[in-house]
Amino acid sequence: MRIAIGSDHAGFEYKQRIIESLRQERHEVKDFGTNSTAPVDYPLFIFPVARAVASNEFERGIVLGGSGNGEAMVANRVIGVRCAFCNTPELARLAREHNDANMISLGQRIMTLDTALACIKIFLETPFAGGRHQERIALIDCL
Repeated sequence: MRIAIGSDHAGFEYKQRIIESLRQERHEVKDFGTNSTAPVDYPLFIFPVARAVASNEFERGIVLGGSGNGEAMVANRVIGVRCAFCNTPELARLAREHNDANMISLGQRIMTLDTALACIKIFLETPFAGGRHQERIALIDCL
């Protein structure tokens, strides 16, 4: 799967570990930055990830920050993105199954790396259920 990933300084360490894990699983990953723990403005790194997912250049996107909240807000400003903030594997499953999320936002300061990796694994493996959920996605897209 082609995956875009980006973070601010507060999500940098997990981002690096996640990239390693995804590449070991043979995913194609593009890192949109940041490239260190030096403080940065997260929208500058999250918007490019969201635009790349919205344009279908990448199948899924992963964004990280301290909490993940701001990153999700930025990503969801891009038409065609459905970015879910997740802090448990169950939320990641529901984001895909019910909401057809194409991006996930995670917070390095609020979860362990193992939880983040579990969320990503489920996010990437869970199919969209369609059916009644498809009608709701259509409503989101036309608003």
